[in-house]
This record gives sequence, structure tokens and C-alpha cells, in this order.
Amino acid sequence: MAQKDTLLHLFAGGCSGTVGAIVTCPLEVLKTRLQSSGLKLRPVFHVQLGTLSGTGVIRQGTVTPGLLQVLRSILEKEGPRSLFRGLGPNLVGVAPSRAIYFAAYSKSKEMFNGLFVPNSGVVHMSSAGVAAFVTNSLMNPVWMVKTRMQLEKKARGEKKMNALQCARYVYKSEGIRGFYRGLTASYAGISETMICFLIYETLKKHLAKSQFASPNYEMEKGASDFLGLMMAAAFSKGCASCIAYPHEVIRTRLREEGSKYKYFFQTGRLIAVEEGYAAFYRGLIPQLIRQIPNTAIVLSTYELIVHLLGNAK
Repeated sequence: MAQKDTLLHLFAGGCSGTVGAIVTCPLEVLKTRLQSSGLKLRPVFHVQLGTLSGTGVIRQGTVTPGLLQVLRSILEKEGPRSLFRGLGPNLVGVAPSRAIYFAAYSKSKEMFNGLFVPNSGVVHMSSAGVAAFVTNSLMNPVWMVKTRMQLEKKARGEKKMNALQCARYVYKSEGIRGFYRGLTASYAGISETMICFLIYETLKKHLAKSQFASPNYEMEKGASDFLGLMMAAAFSKGCASCIAYPHEVIRTRLREEGSKYKYFFQTGRLIAVEEGYAAFYRGLIPQLIRQIPNTAIVLSTYELIVHLLGNAK
């Protein structure tokens, strides 16, 4: 029975992750481009009035392009297919990564329920942390290739690298270690997963309590129940993303080809000194637009599959 449950969580996690990845791929490409140090900042000019003579001094500054400007630039220069760069490794990686994540989360939760107060905040946070650590360690090479593909800028008609060519290039130029660039930032991002699941499981518990009045609740889960789960997932991911977002920018910089960014804290310091603290939140809007519906789709699809197949046993 325990093995059957693990397979169920593996299957549900894999299916839900695949659906979410396909729907939200263009937004992930836009987010990665905005996070990159290769993003061309728009020059702006400010007129500063002199205090004594009254003459004005023109000073040049820079402004980060908006989401729509980056989208227009990609469509004009590279074509609409570029919005799906990295979808290949994403599809190859997302099903196993979600499957590993949800199976590890389910197993960890089972173990921590025996150590702490069952279904408490500590259990949810610890389970999410362990699951994220395992998933990040195993899947980093796939996400590294995906990020490199998304950062590759080629004009219309120019040949772009596929996933295998990109992986071969990374191995030739950087060796095995190249596939693990950005892993430290991913470990820092475990805090986002822990916050997300703590909020989600708390909201899920409240939803279950409010709907428990129905005697046939478990047998008659309707569309409104899964809509509630989607809303809970969207809210929890939105909160977690806003709190822990800077690690995403650092991770993208660490994965850039031939960049000056070498280590987690060194990268963070360089970004703060050269671009200011606002740079840590570049790409947050497409990230929220992408991650909130994506997490809502993933978690609700996961819950639906577990519910349907669990009842079929």
C-alpha cells in the first residue's frame, strides 16, 4: 500500500508539472531575460537645476525595460518560437522533478508526523525543505541547460542550439561542474518552497474545516473545492515569491556563460553595488504572472489526480 501511494504521488506530481510547464513557458523566458545581466537598459536623461547659477545639468541614467518591451523585442528580432526556448529540457525535467518533489514531500511528511505534532507548521516546512533539497540536487543540470537556452539570443533564421547541443557545449567548455552552476542559489531558494507550502497547507486545513460540515465531503469533492485549492496555491506562491525572489536573479546570473559571477554572496554583492537593490527584483512581474497560475494548476491538478486515483483504489 505504501509503495502504491508513492507511485500515485509520483504520477500525480509528474502530470501536474507537465501541464503547468507548457502553459507558462513564454513567461519564464521573459522572466529569465529580465533577470540577465545582458539585458539592455534604456538610457534616460534627467535635468538637474543648479542651486546658485540656475543653469541646468543634464545627467544620464538608465531604466530597466518593461515586460511588454522585452516581449516586443523578442518577437521582432527572434520570432515567436523564441518564447518557447528551453521548453524541451523543461518538459524532460519538469515531470521527473515534480514527481520526485511530491513523492519526497509525501514521504518526509509521513516521517516528520511521527517526530513532531502531526500536520503542524514545522512538519509542512521541514517536508517542503527536504523535498526541495532532493529535487534541486538531482535536477540542477537540466535547469542549467534550460536557462542557457533561454538566454541565447539569435536573430530570425539563425540556427539555435537544441538541448543536447547546449549540454555538450556546457560540458566541453566548463566540465561537469558547469552543470551545477547556480545550485547554491537553488538551495537558498528552498526558503521560498518552505514558505509556500506552510501557507498552502494552513489554508488547505482551513478549507477542509469549513467544508467538513458536508457528510459526504470526501466522496463528493466538487469544482468549488478545487477552485478553493487553486486560490490557496496561488496566494501561497505569490507571498513566497515576493519574499524570496532575489535568489532567482542570483541564480540566473550564476548560470550565464563566461560571466564575472562566481559565487552566491559575491554575485549578490556585485549586483547590489553595480545595479542597486532594485535589480534583485527584476523580472518579478512575469515571475508572479507565471508562477501564481502555474502553482495553482500544478497543486490543484496534483490534488485532483490523488483524489481520483486514491478513490479508485
